[in-house]
Amino acid sequence: MPTLILLRHGQSQWNLEDRFTGWVDVDLTAEGEAQAKKGGELIKAAGLQIDRAYTSVLTRAIRTLWLALTAAGQVFVPETKDWRLNERHYGGLTGLNKTETAAKHGDDQVKVWRRSYDVPPPPLAPGGEFDFAKDRRYAGAVLPDTESLKTTLDRVQPYWDAEIAPHLKAGETLLVAAHGNSLRAIVKLLFGLSDEGVIGVEIPTGNPLLIELDANLKPVSARYLDEARATALPPTA
Repeated sequence: MPTLILLRHGQSQWNLEDRFTGWVDVDLTAEGEAQAKKGGELIKAAGLQIDRAYTSVLTRAIRTLWLALTAAGQVFVPETKDWRLNERHYGGLTGLNKTETAAKHGDDQVKVWRRSYDVPPPPLAPGGEFDFAKDRRYAGAVLPDTESLKTTLDRVQPYWDAEIAPHLKAGETLLVAAHGNSLRAIVKLLFGLSDEGVIGVEIPTGNPLLIELDANLKPVSARYLDEARATALPPTA
């Protein structure tokens, strides 16, 4: 049976500082490392045998993958890193404190930028501290200067269709260690959620989401391995 494990990276330093992180390459905190290890321990306890793993090109997701695979005793599995699994690009909000931004622009406006499906934040100005155009991780790619969840999905879906879905259709068990919004995009794809329905999806950090799929990659069951930290999931068939 095709099996997918989605793992949101552990707490990062900018999560702790309540800053819009997006594509900025910050590391895990000690708590984030512990969450990633715990995720791997849960995978091991569930008896899951991973065939291959995927992650973004950002340190917090990569280290989450490595820590989880180590704790699961499966560091040998093939892994692929790709920028299309990155977190949503927060544009001009990148690096700003969320509380201070709400005080400046108003809670309602910040809520629209953060939680609406298709309204992106203001674009990131070129040439600044967080301009990623010269980062060799993105050489040859056409990069966004801001993203909504919709445009995040627009870049995740082609990669999913071409690189991940074929391995699931072959019956493999895959681990994707990535970010809140890139994982929400995958959940929208799999569960066929409406634009409004995906807005309420919250994926806890470091808590593996185990999804079993049928031959058409439709979810037949879904559960978090740490039930104490579970959030609501869309219904399965």
